[in-house]
Amino acid sequence: MKERRADFPILNEKINGQPLIYLDSAATAQKPARVIAKIQDYYQHQNANVHRGVYTLSQAATDLYEGARDQVQTFINAANRAEVLFTRGTTESINWVATAYGPQHLQAGDEILVSYLEHHSNLVPWQVLARQTGAKLRYVALDEAGRLDLADLHHKLNPSTKIVALTHVSNVTGVINPIAQITNWAHQVGAVVVVDGAQAAPHLPVDVQALDADFYVFSGHKLMGPTGIGVLYGKKALLEEMQPVQYGGEMIEYVGLDEATFQPLPWRFEAGTPNIAGAIGLGAAIEYLRSIGMAQIAADEAQLTTYALNKLGAIEGLQIYGPTTGQDRTGVITFNLVGIHPHDVATALDQEGIEVRAGHHCAQPLMRYLGVTATVRVSLYLYNTAAEIDQLVAALVAIKEYFADDFT
Repeated sequence: MKERRADFPILNEKINGQPLIYLDSAATAQKPARVIAKIQDYYQHQNANVHRGVYTLSQAATDLYEGARDQVQTFINAANRAEVLFTRGTTESINWVATAYGPQHLQAGDEILVSYLEHHSNLVPWQVLARQTGAKLRYVALDEAGRLDLADLHHKLNPSTKIVALTHVSNVTGVINPIAQITNWAHQVGAVVVVDGAQAAPHLPVDVQALDADFYVFSGHKLMGPTGIGVLYGKKALLEEMQPVQYGGEMIEYVGLDEATFQPLPWRFEAGTPNIAGAIGLGAAIEYLRSIGMAQIAADEAQLTTYALNKLGAIEGLQIYGPTTGQDRTGVITFNLVGIHPHDVATALDQEGIEVRAGHHCAQPLMRYLGVTATVRVSLYLYNTAAEIDQLVAALVAIKEYFADDFT
C-alpha cells in the first residue's frame, strides 16, 4: 500500500495544516504520476489532430488515440474495438443511448425498468424518453439491506419491458448488482440492458461479454484518468442500427450539397475533434490498474471496506445506509450521525484534512426512499489505508462529542 500511495503526488498535500486524507473517490479519483506524465508528454511531443493528417505528428497522435481504444477493449473484454465509443463521460454515454437508441425502439405502452439506486444520470434521460414516447417508467424496489429486490425485479419484467437501465454499483450504498443474472432475465423478455458502470469499472473486473450487457458505460476520471473522457460500450449490432447523435467533421465519409454518408463504427459517433489527451490519459490509467490487477484491487478494497464498516458501526448514533457487511459491495459507505447535519460533519472533517462528500449524491429519489434529505459519504480506493479509517473514526467521535456538548 505504501508503494501505491507514493504513485499519487496529491497525497503529499496538506489541508488546513493536516495531511490529506482523501475519501471521495466515488466523485473523482486521484491520478497517479504516470497518468499525469503521459498527458504532459502528449502535449509536449505528439500534439496534433487525429485521423486527418498524413504527416508524422498526426499519425503519432492517431496511434496513441486509437491505442487507447484498444486498451479499453481489453480492459472490459469487448468483442470488437468498434464497440468502444469515446464520450465525455457516463452522463453523455447514457444520453447517447437514450437519444440514439430509445426513440426508435419505444412506443406508447412500452416500459423502461430502473431502480431506486440510480444516479440522476441514469434516471433523467429515461424520464425524458418516457415522456417523448409515451412509455412508462417502472422502479425496482429495494430490500431491507438496500439491495435490489430481485423478486420484485423479476416480477416487473414482462414483454412490454424494452429497456432495463441499472447501475452496476450504487454510488450511495456501494451495493454490487448481479448484472449477469439480470441481463439473462431481461433478454428472456426481449429487453435491452443499459448498465451504469461508473462506480464498478474502477473497482471490479468488468467483462461485458460475460455480463452480456447490451450497453455499458463509465467515466475516465473515476478510474484515475482525466475528466472529460468516458466510454460507451455497445454491442456492434445495436450500434450499427443507431443514428449518430452529432454531425460534423471526423464522422463523415462523403458530403454532397444535399446529403452525406458517415464513417463506419466507431468513428461515426465521434464528431469533431475528440478529447485526444483524455483518451491517452485514460489508456495510461488502465495500464496502471492492470499493472496491479483488478481482482487484486477488488480484494484489497473489500478487506478495507469490512474494516471501515466495523469501525464506523461501533460509533453510537452513527447510522449506515445500505449493507453493513463487506459482502457484495464496494467501498462506498454512506451514513449520518444522529442529530448532526451531514454538511456540518463534512465541514468539521475538512478541518482535520479529511475529505468526504455530503449531500444527496445526485440520487434524490433514493434519499427519499431512505427517508433522509442528505447523508455523509465515504468512498475508498486503492490508495486508502486502515490508518486513515482510524483517523476518520477518531474525528467522527470528536465531532459527535463536540455537538453533544454544544446542545447541553
